[in-house]
Amino acid sequence: MNRRDLLTRAALLAGGLGGAWWLRDNVLWRDPAVTFGPDGTSGWKPYDEPRAATPTALVTIAGQTVRALIDSGAQFSVIDSGLFDALGLTRTFDLPLVAYGVGGGAQMGRGTTLQIALGDMRIANLRAAILTLGPLAMREGLSAPLILGQDVLGESILELDTVEHRLRFHDRTSHVLPPDVLPVTVGKSRGALETEVTVEGARVRAVVDTGASALLALGRETAEGAGLLDGRTVRRGASIVLGGAIASQLVRARTVTVGDQLYRDVETAIYADVALPGFPQALVGMEAFEGQRLVLDLGGTALHTSRPMDLTVR
Repeated sequence: MNRRDLLTRAALLAGGLGGAWWLRDNVLWRDPAVTFGPDGTSGWKPYDEPRAATPTALVTIAGQTVRALIDSGAQFSVIDSGLFDALGLTRTFDLPLVAYGVGGGAQMGRGTTLQIALGDMRIANLRAAILTLGPLAMREGLSAPLILGQDVLGESILELDTVEHRLRFHDRTSHVLPPDVLPVTVGKSRGALETEVTVEGARVRAVVDTGASALLALGRETAEGAGLLDGRTVRRGASIVLGGAIASQLVRARTVTVGDQLYRDVETAIYADVALPGFPQALVGMEAFEGQRLVLDLGGTALHTSRPMDLTVR
């Protein structure tokens, strides 16, 4: 799986955009209540799909154990419509919503309220979108019918150990940074962490996306600005996205930097531009953090990483 869809734009269809976003933030999509175990964490949990670079974990919902994708690129948590029906859940929001992704397609959906357990962490009153996740929820994809997004990450601190393929969540009020991590300069845009990367010397703002496996993915206009569509070899690719899969182009970037790490000869996915304000021009995925520990504090707008175990540049 090269890349999955980024749920970056979801707006309630009600009386004007400004009013809709206010309603989302203050009424329908209020923050969940997150509590932790005695040590202030969820406890370490192994990636439930250790072959994938993207972090997944087993969670309990409505008495059933399911796989969840931990996705810093998703504005909201999402439950697959098939899982929603299978669990016998019935409570939904009356107002519809629309979700857009990297594929450019829109999907209508509803909202629901979930109670979730992940290790020693409890997530109460989590407002989640009910959408068709397609291959993301199926065996031929990631088999993850639940996405935990920025609403959960904003109420906790996520620690990822990419060497041991394990994760844990921390209480933001008591968390202490490990001594072996260093800060990465980040900002926040539309709820997501962004960092500056360079692509063959061109500076690009990229969303830090734990739900993406590829080191880097670019919108077409950004790829053109970086000089990647200069006649070099282009291969066809495919990416699993919300509800299905889309075609993408694959080119090799001679150099990419993320933080102070230099990568050479990087296969880079190029997706079609999406005509929506604030849509990300680039995604940095988990391949950029191989061999490292990540500490992602969305609420505090901070990202810390350790040095990779192998410092050889690619």
